[in-house]
Amino acid sequence: MKDGFLRVAAATPRIQIGNCHHNGAEIERQIAFAARGGTRLIVFSELCLTGASCMDLFFQDNLIAGALAETHRLAQATRQFDILSVVGLPLRIGASLYNAAAVLHRGNILGIALQDPAPKSPSARYFSPVPDESIEASLLEGVPIGAHLLFECETMASFKFAVEIGARHAEPLPPAALLATSGATLIANPSADGEYAGRPAQRKNLIQGRSARFACTYVAAHAGAGESSTDEVFSGHHLVVENGSLLAERLPFEEIPEGVLSADVDLGLIAHQRMRQGYESPCTCRITRVRFELPCTELDLARAVDPTPFVPLGKTERATHCDETLVVLRAALAQRLISARLEKTVIGISGGLDSTLALLATVQAFDELGLPRGGITTITMPCFGTTGRTHANAQKLASCLRTNLREVDICASVRQHFKDIGQDAARTDAAYENAQARERTQVLMDVANQLGALVVGTGDLSEAALGWTTYNGDHMSMYGLNASIPKTLVRAIVRHVAEQTRDATLAAVLADILETPVSPELLPSSQVGQSGHKTEEIVGPYELHDFFLYHAVQNGFSPDKIHRIAQIAWGRHYTSSEIKKWLRLFYRRFFSQQFKRSCSPDGPKATAISLSPRGAWLMPSDADSAPWLDNPGSTDETDKTDKNIEK
Repeated sequence: MKDGFLRVAAATPRIQIGNCHHNGAEIERQIAFAARGGTRLIVFSELCLTGASCMDLFFQDNLIAGALAETHRLAQATRQFDILSVVGLPLRIGASLYNAAAVLHRGNILGIALQDPAPKSPSARYFSPVPDESIEASLLEGVPIGAHLLFECETMASFKFAVEIGARHAEPLPPAALLATSGATLIANPSADGEYAGRPAQRKNLIQGRSARFACTYVAAHAGAGESSTDEVFSGHHLVVENGSLLAERLPFEEIPEGVLSADVDLGLIAHQRMRQGYESPCTCRITRVRFELPCTELDLARAVDPTPFVPLGKTERATHCDETLVVLRAALAQRLISARLEKTVIGISGGLDSTLALLATVQAFDELGLPRGGITTITMPCFGTTGRTHANAQKLASCLRTNLREVDICASVRQHFKDIGQDAARTDAAYENAQARERTQVLMDVANQLGALVVGTGDLSEAALGWTTYNGDHMSMYGLNASIPKTLVRAIVRHVAEQTRDATLAAVLADILETPVSPELLPSSQVGQSGHKTEEIVGPYELHDFFLYHAVQNGFSPDKIHRIAQIAWGRHYTSSEIKKWLRLFYRRFFSQQFKRSCSPDGPKATAISLSPRGAWLMPSDADSAPWLDNPGSTDETDKTDKNIEK
């Protein structure tokens, strides 16, 4: 349960219709199985103690009394387990019979949720509508009973759940709407929804839609084996859905161990999304809150974690994502050119990934506007660290895309600048490196003034997060086209274009650019050794930093939680200590480099995250990173490394 994770399960017992004792024994066995596996909440199918297909047997006193007696017995029989069990039964109160689900925990019935029969459904023949207020029942003294119960865990603030009985997902305003907006981060959904061709996909889509709309987790358990097939067939279809994403599924009629489908859900993530979206209860007075405790233990997670949250793993999904991103970039630049009444752009190209992406998107924007590509001036500016490989690739790329290529060798200008400020040209310090970046920016800006053009920035989101830009150098442009594109997505888009283009020469150039190590190329080859001036050897792997960035900014996760899930996502490639080292460096740089982001140029939001200071990410430049660093007073290898890297 640490960090907001909770193991949940959906289960359907193999029932005998009307045999409450047999069904209760099956449920008891499944509870014990789930509890031994670390499950803290298990949801059973609708009316599982009797069977959902009893029809007029629901009016039999023997069945009603047997279901309630078995509920009490089941609570006592499972009291040794720290697990919450949602068990369905028919419940008679006074002259009314209700469709109910009892929540059992540590030998007690915490509460009984009731559900109105769906309009015009067969269940309306047997079950009564539920009054708005909670019901007092002498046969269950002290047990809250009603349609608006919210169960809240006192030892895990993000764990608040409610029960929605039946397949109510297609209704315009299902019961879950009030429950979720009143605080429920998880909806337990016992159901007895009949199966037919096409229904599983429809059911899944409806539940995923509700989960996304209400920013909650759904645990849905549908009736299955043993139910009557007189008029319908029941398949035992189970679903665990988190904020619209399917985590686990038992397919209709599928056999799984003990009939129990489990998954680890992240209720901390749900709570954070709720906070960001500003969830407020429309009518808290109708909610009855039931509190309980669970031991707060660290779960050995059996949950997949996407290692590349900015780049879909599936080939088809990745291709679609890359195409959609390019559409956003070209549309953004096209609109900026229209608004500025300009028909020319200037781009500095280095033969690296970022400038390649910016140029590809610019070419698409010009084509969309019907502008000649000769209006795109690409400038390559070799200096002390420029390699023949990147220089050649820049020239080939400009040629393939039919842009107006200019070359400005800045070596003499930079040496003159060193002379002007008294910089020893043999001293390869920050001034030595950054003077080159600032000279390149000056060239771009001045050429743009000459031509009446717009300087298109090439810096990406990953560099902005780490502050891996030269202040008032490559940090600045007239429009930061790549501002919200992280390095992992930059690489994916360039690869996608290389795979899709029919121009063999362009494909070959892009392939070589993809194989070129990321480097600012600011130091002469004699100073950087055989490995070259490789960025990822200095600041760490971008694939890790993009992972950190996504979960720190989008999800608000703590460093400990990010480290924990990074081990799941990246444990085969990096050790725990390596992940911690780069995570500490990420936080230190993310905080210390905010001043650069505070004055960044305009740039479109093309992904889920933007660090624009104009509303997307507001952060004081002098915030203290210490609380985000574990053991912040230590001096480890990361601290020593970070002092020597300031681009």
